[in-house]
Amino acid sequence: MKEILPAPPPIVRNDAVAIRELFNKHVIPSYGRFDLAFSRGAGSYLWDLAGKRYLDFGGGIAVCALGHSHPEITEALIEQSRKLVHVSNLYYTEPQGRLAQALVNRLAPGKCFFCNSGAEANEGLFKVARKFGHEEGRFEMLTAQNSFHGRTLAGISATGQDKVKKGFEPLVQGFRQVPYNDLAAIRSAISPATAAILIEGVQGESGITPATPEYLLGLRQLCDEKKLLLFMDGVQDGHFRTGRFQSFQRILEGTANGASLIPDGISMAKSLGGGFPIGAFWIRQPYADLLGPGTHATTFGGTPLGCAVALKVLEVIERDGLAENARQCGDYLKDQLLQMAQRFPSVLKTVRGLGLMIGIELAPNIPVLQREEKEKAQSLQFVNRLHDAGLLTVPAGLQVARLLPPLNLRQSEADEGLKIIESVVAALAGS
Repeated sequence: MKEILPAPPPIVRNDAVAIRELFNKHVIPSYGRFDLAFSRGAGSYLWDLAGKRYLDFGGGIAVCALGHSHPEITEALIEQSRKLVHVSNLYYTEPQGRLAQALVNRLAPGKCFFCNSGAEANEGLFKVARKFGHEEGRFEMLTAQNSFHGRTLAGISATGQDKVKKGFEPLVQGFRQVPYNDLAAIRSAISPATAAILIEGVQGESGITPATPEYLLGLRQLCDEKKLLLFMDGVQDGHFRTGRFQSFQRILEGTANGASLIPDGISMAKSLGGGFPIGAFWIRQPYADLLGPGTHATTFGGTPLGCAVALKVLEVIERDGLAENARQCGDYLKDQLLQMAQRFPSVLKTVRGLGLMIGIELAPNIPVLQREEKEKAQSLQFVNRLHDAGLLTVPAGLQVARLLPPLNLRQSEADEGLKIIESVVAALAGS
């Protein structure tokens, strides 16, 4: 058969320049990529094409719950791929049923839908809200300022950050944003069209801001009072990252009536597959059957391969006590970073977060950053300096660097990361 297009040429020079050239020529430039190209990973480390090793505290943006190239994930992929990779959701498969059971058992009676990403999981919640309110003409969802709920058209409409919306107007109707952690604001915003409220337990993209226990309990009471659905976006802060399965469980520990709070729906992804793309949303009874046959679907959601991997990730997390490790390592990192902030107040303003979801907020107008690259956000400049020193982190907003390391982070790796951060902070303080 005659080839319509020639085969792509092989990469003769296996280096970053050749990779960048391929991207510049053939990949849509929708990402602001760092000038790094990686070839392999193992545990908490990545290696670039030149062989330089980096300690990864970014974790694929809270995805790599077990680090890179975890052997049990590899074995789960191999074992399941020998049995069955994919059939459509017109049929039953054991791994999907078992994974749904595992998630339901960690929450409350209800049911799960499987998809491919966090954005898709949130789209499912949007549709559940619309279905719930349809007969009464209610369709609106209230979300929080500075929130992030994905990059689909409805996702950016739900997101409380203007930067993701620019150039994509008109937005999807039915989303309004109100201040976070402000019960009075959300109560006053409720209209006859409101059907649901969606929040993150810990706002991630805008700078690691946890909800207060009073806010969560107040939202549940308000939703019960007004007959609204309460949804939690657990895509980034879920799956044991804060030290509990979902962030609201950690936030409400020790709070009166905290253990009784159950949302009406939760979106999940990222760490769910430990690097394999899989998303899900859970809906509690009595709303779990609102999406009946023909109302929602996906081709690749809940494949035997993806579900087998997600089950293995859950098994390893529980067997190895990684929720507790996230607490201990997270508390240690946060405590050490807060002490660092006291020593270098001209560079570090504060540190916040839960478990292994930590935000380092920079002091405003750090002199050397203002002089050298004033046009770039301080968070980006700081992260670039950490990269140069061998530590990967992720910017969050203009002033915060996020730490999202694997849940199996070792004490020695935490100390290594702290040493790198302190070296960069000390250099900025002395400049």
